[in-house]
Amino acid sequence: MDYDYSDLVAKAKSWAERSSASGWIGQAAARTLTDIDVKSPESLVGGANGRPLIVAFMGGTGVGKSSLLNRLANQEIARTGIERPTSKEVTLYHHRSIQLKQLPEKLPLEQTRIAHHDDDAKKDLIWIDMPDFDSTEQHNKEIVMAWLPYIDLLVYVVSPERYRDNKAWRLLLAEGNRHAWVFALNQWDRGDAVQFEDFKRQLSQAGFGNPLIFKTVCIEPYEDEFAALRSTIESLATENTIKQLKQRGTQIRIDALRQNLENCLNTIGADNDYLNLIQEWQCRWQQTGETLKQGFDWPIKQLANYYADHDKAPANTQFQIWDEWAQGLFEDGLDEIVILADAKQIPKIPLRQQLQLVREKAGKVLTDQAQLAARQALAKPGHAFHRFFLKLMRFCEIVLPLTAMGGVSYQLLTSFYNSSLTHQDYLGIDFAIHSILLILISWLVPFFIQMKLKPSLEKSALKGLRKGLAVGMSQIDADVSEALEQNRQQRLEIVDHAETILAECASKVGAAPVKTDHELGRMLID
Repeated sequence: MDYDYSDLVAKAKSWAERSSASGWIGQAAARTLTDIDVKSPESLVGGANGRPLIVAFMGGTGVGKSSLLNRLANQEIARTGIERPTSKEVTLYHHRSIQLKQLPEKLPLEQTRIAHHDDDAKKDLIWIDMPDFDSTEQHNKEIVMAWLPYIDLLVYVVSPERYRDNKAWRLLLAEGNRHAWVFALNQWDRGDAVQFEDFKRQLSQAGFGNPLIFKTVCIEPYEDEFAALRSTIESLATENTIKQLKQRGTQIRIDALRQNLENCLNTIGADNDYLNLIQEWQCRWQQTGETLKQGFDWPIKQLANYYADHDKAPANTQFQIWDEWAQGLFEDGLDEIVILADAKQIPKIPLRQQLQLVREKAGKVLTDQAQLAARQALAKPGHAFHRFFLKLMRFCEIVLPLTAMGGVSYQLLTSFYNSSLTHQDYLGIDFAIHSILLILISWLVPFFIQMKLKPSLEKSALKGLRKGLAVGMSQIDADVSEALEQNRQQRLEIVDHAETILAECASKVGAAPVKTDHELGRMLID
């Protein structure tokens, strides 16, 4: 189970790092996954044949934690006193045969006091005395927090004067369901029943239905419940109890991991929001497109006139279609989409990255399409029937004069032949004039029609530019929509990856529920 949990944490951290680097989740959300600690009691000590129960004394300054540990050991292993010179130390007390695998990274060896014993009856327990949690020194709190993942059972020690300590109480509320708890109301010789009931009521509010509270004293003669405390803890040092605590602790950590992952997913918007964003862009682009078309009317007329006069595209930027005004209007439309996305909790960073390329190339796309369409229009001016009719006139301009000349030649030859036979007069001046007129008319009529019906280069260029603008505008719309769709697909990939991890979390078998009438059940918060 621990291996499975470590694998889940590694996958969640990888997902969080990738998602954070690409801007899908914020750094604060990512840290809820990347800062997860995979340490467990098995990280401190463990083996093929099981491990001991790890018990720690926790509490505020002067409540007598070290005195209780000394009573358990029947020797002075933890230093006591009003001014503790070792308040920054952690004291470990365990059987000599137990080998610790590692210590918390934030706890140097010189700040760890280790005491051994040879009592085989206590070899299934490791006792730890932790620094005062309410100390003014931040390092003490860091030490306690570093040790908590290694603890199975926390003995929360209070005194009649300090049982409402706020700092330790906040820790109990934060860590309550991650450990088993027993409570020692120490220095009971200075307490009363009212304080006991108040402390019990306070624990009930924290989630303990029937907490185990033992009244102990630190001075002889010992007339208290210390023996019951020790007996209760020693009775938990069994393989079955440790297994239950391990399974329960792992399941709680998996549930916390799953909750953090779900919280991260909630920050990247819903798929419907992305679909609505695409539709919103298309509606807004129709309005922006109409404004752009009106603004393009004047520059394309100037450019069409230039094409007509020079029969080529301008070599400079004198006739810009997509200028700063157009770029600004286009970017305003994109910025409105980003603002709308932010309002719908859609991450802005990946969306802006997707739209950035479209921002940069929109002007070139529209200009290229306009120039291409203008060149095509100038290469084939007019419509298809118009071009066919002009071709026909060019054909007639050649064929009709030739036909007329052929007819005149034929008439000359036949008239010459007949005149030689009949001795009639040859063709006169009228025939010559009529023949010349016929040939001229047969050439002039197609030529005149061509001249009159020749397409206007300016109109052809203007028509081509307008067609190119329409194509370019459609292309820009398609590019933005594609960028939004790619952004949506990226989100789906991120979500699919996270949901795969969530499914693995859900597939892990949780711990068997602890019966509430069992003593262990009284030590746990459900």
